[in-house]
Amino acid sequence: MNPNRSATAIPAFPEAGLSERLGPPDTLDADQQAAADELINGPRRGVYGPFRPLLHRPPLLQAVAKVGETLRYAGTLDDALREWTICVVAREVSNVFEWDMHLPLAEAAGVPAIALAAIERGTALPGDMRGDLALARTIAAELISQHRLKDETYADALRTWGEAGTVELLTLVGYFVMVCWLMNVARTPGPA
Repeated sequence: MNPNRSATAIPAFPEAGLSERLGPPDTLDADQQAAADELINGPRRGVYGPFRPLLHRPPLLQAVAKVGETLRYAGTLDDALREWTICVVAREVSNVFEWDMHLPLAEAAGVPAIALAAIERGTALPGDMRGDLALARTIAAELISQHRLKDETYADALRTWGEAGTVELLTLVGYFVMVCWLMNVARTPGPA
């Protein structure tokens, strides 16, 4: 895979390379500084991605950060499934930040490079794809395009992850769609 993935991804990321239009405030008030400090001192170790525009609303930043931390650091989905799903969402909604941030994490978690390349190009998954990863792609695509799941897809999810795991996966998709949309509008740059 190309180290500068967002520059060569097909289809292209529309906001890649554009100037950020909703970055963090120029100066931080006490609440904004406290929210920034929580991020810096927490597992993220910095203020980046969706938290740049969210600094304008510290209570939202803190709530969104907590949901993300729960999904990423206290979730029950295995690392490969979680990182794969984040990559799928990033491509489905054309978000350069989450794609560039989570692609190496997906690779490190053992997601096959050929599957990630298929997502990057928008092509069919390899035939020997792990069943739960293929199902997660179907779920993300159905949710984003149809705003619901087909009965068969829902039944497959319950068989694969049970109710609790299905709720976690649905929440993971929804969370990352939300932060991707925010960053797409804000034109948040990819990670440095």
